[in-house]
Amino acid sequence: MLTRRNFLVQSSSCAAHLALAAAVTLPVRRARWAQNPIGRVVAREAFGTLEQIADGMWALVSDPLGGDRTTLANGGLIAGSAHVLAIEGFYQPAGATWLAGKARELTGRWPTHVALTHYHSDHANGVAGYASGAPAPVLHATARTRDDVVERNRPEDAARSAALADAVLLADTAPMTLDLGGRAVRIVPRQGHTASDISIEVDDPSVVFCGDLVWNAMVPNYVDAIPTKLDAAVRALRRDRETIYVPGHGALARAPEFDRYVVMLEAIGTGARAAHAQGRSAEDAAAAFALPASLGEWALFSPTFFARAFAAWYRELGA
Repeated sequence: MLTRRNFLVQSSSCAAHLALAAAVTLPVRRARWAQNPIGRVVAREAFGTLEQIADGMWALVSDPLGGDRTTLANGGLIAGSAHVLAIEGFYQPAGATWLAGKARELTGRWPTHVALTHYHSDHANGVAGYASGAPAPVLHATARTRDDVVERNRPEDAARSAALADAVLLADTAPMTLDLGGRAVRIVPRQGHTASDISIEVDDPSVVFCGDLVWNAMVPNYVDAIPTKLDAAVRALRRDRETIYVPGHGALARAPEFDRYVVMLEAIGTGARAAHAQGRSAEDAAAAFALPASLGEWALFSPTFFARAFAAWYRELGA
């Protein structure tokens, strides 16, 4: 059950970041953001939309702005002839159970594997919902993700922590290839949004599940960010061919949206470095910062987001 205590414990996470975004985003802007599918919509709920983006691949685009916190984060399904991979555990077990049920409807199988892109509560705390199927899927996560879910998220329901006990732990640097049966999926360790991110990548067709390394049309949460590593990891995700990028939050993206996000990160980094060199405080510099008009409108905007971003940059720059 989602309680006030649970939400407050996680107040520095992306869940709180999104709650603040919802409070400052106009309803008409929310609606436009939520109704921008790239793929064929196969299911629509108050908390999000499931889009088929390729044969055997679906992306869940969560809409956290209407108040339904079942999922909060984006995720998806990748199916082969033998196995089905579900991506993300979501904010509540009901979100994982819902996605697993859709896997059974669409592929005939309950997920056999689950991957968590990082520890933040909106991506991981509902992972126990997959265990309602039999047999329970194999969970893939880094050791840091597993430990941080238990130690930092502190979910009240013990089943949420127990669900990670038998996780297959990913190496910090070496990618792992998962054979789903006629479809190879790479799980790639990365850093930047947190100290322990992963991306999930398919080459044919070209699809990248980015986790929270990428947020489409919104400023990301820098609460755990290592900005230089974030910039490098995002650039490493960019492909030189037609690709669908599934961000951690926001609508699905292609190259133009991805590149716009890169320019946004560059703008924040340039502003933070300049302010640091001038001896200004991170708080004052963030309050005065604005994205270039050439980047257009960003659907989710609050100066609080820039304050966190500048604070992260100052940590790296040695403030």
